[in-house]
Amino acid sequence: MIRFPRDMSSEEDTIAAIATPMGQAGIGIIRLSGPDSSQIAQRIFMPKRRHQALQSHRLYLGDLYDPSSGGLVDQVLLCLMKAPHSYTREDVVEINSHSGYLLLSRILQVVLDQGARLARPGEFTLRAFMNGRIDLTQAEAVTDLINARSDRGLELASRQTKGSLRHAIEAVRQKGVDVLARVEVAIDFPEEESGILSREETAEGIAAEITGPVEALLKAHDNKRMWVDGVSTVIVGRVNVGKSSLLNRLLNEQRAIVTPVPGTTRDVIESTLAIEGLPLRLMDTAGFREVDDEVEKIGIDLTEEKLSEADFILALIDQSRPLDNQDRRMLARCGEKKALVVINKIDLPSVLEEIRVQEMLSGLPSVRVSALTGEGFGDLRRAIRECLLSADKDLTGSPVAPNLRHRKALSKAFDFFGNAAARVREGAPMEIVALELKSGLDALGEIVGETAPDEVLERVFSQFCLGK
Repeated sequence: MIRFPRDMSSEEDTIAAIATPMGQAGIGIIRLSGPDSSQIAQRIFMPKRRHQALQSHRLYLGDLYDPSSGGLVDQVLLCLMKAPHSYTREDVVEINSHSGYLLLSRILQVVLDQGARLARPGEFTLRAFMNGRIDLTQAEAVTDLINARSDRGLELASRQTKGSLRHAIEAVRQKGVDVLARVEVAIDFPEEESGILSREETAEGIAAEITGPVEALLKAHDNKRMWVDGVSTVIVGRVNVGKSSLLNRLLNEQRAIVTPVPGTTRDVIESTLAIEGLPLRLMDTAGFREVDDEVEKIGIDLTEEKLSEADFILALIDQSRPLDNQDRRMLARCGEKKALVVINKIDLPSVLEEIRVQEMLSGLPSVRVSALTGEGFGDLRRAIRECLLSADKDLTGSPVAPNLRHRKALSKAFDFFGNAAARVREGAPMEIVALELKSGLDALGEIVGETAPDEVLERVFSQFCLGK
């Protein structure tokens, strides 16, 4: 049975909020949902055809009035969507007015004066979830859809709003339920256990039909994180190697300060852009060198922290200066991550010994550019895409998009189902096997919201904006 956040929503209330971003625009929308939506609309709205009753899913042109003063507020388009054929499965009214902060706030106040209350963040989507129109993964996909940073991320989020992840989870759960049913029959008839199920076949079935698909969903999390959230990319190198110039050239704007003074960049500068269709969160960092300055030292420590957290590294080398220990340490660190070595300043004479450079790269891919002139940046963009798409994981094939919450629940489920298979093989009592299977099913239930605790639901829906 689904439990819902306490005091977060009452189906007896009619809620209202501005559903479009504040600011000047052509159109703004005020949304209502709840049992009094239709009555409130009838009290404040006069259609052009005066005696025309509002029908569901029709758009009506008319005037919106403030009943307290009788004054005209705006000419609007109004749509009534009767339950259950609406986003929340309640009566929903959407008022399309001219935009502008004062006008939208005025219309919202008129609606509130007629008995509606201001909706909390995410409360419309919460009601859709509570009323069974969507599951928790579909609710979360709404946020991903709004925040998508690439076409692929948009596609993954759109599929999830249609229930792609829920269907994948339900398929695994059904397999788990089938195995659990056979185990429970064996518990009820212990003297006939060997005739009811084969321990070896049961263990193999759990591994192939349950833990295998769960593991595939876990791998899909990394794909989703890159396409929806962006690839965390750190630009590293020693001082004055051209990190800030590289960032500015990729962004086509003066985002970072560039000077010949060593140690100009002392903090992490972050920007987002798409390269060859891939969303990157680029971070320019403080250059590596031995320093006494406390502020610059903090910047270098922050560089180390970001380097350890990064999904991808752009490691810069200055071909106009000999390699030093800082370069060697940096390249050694790159061996632990997905990385691309960028040899910069090809507009200047090279002092690098090619044989030593290739030895130090140790098989890492490299590209040569000039951040000053822009030469080689087409090759750089293509190399970035090749590096990321040649990873072990398939970034294009997965139709599902688990987030971090899903990953944690999937990890728990994977462990429980793995334990169940192990207990079966060990000849453990079937009661223990059943307990592991039930725990795994509960973990999967958290993902779609059936067994999620109140604090999880509150955390999910509190991330939404007002009006959604």
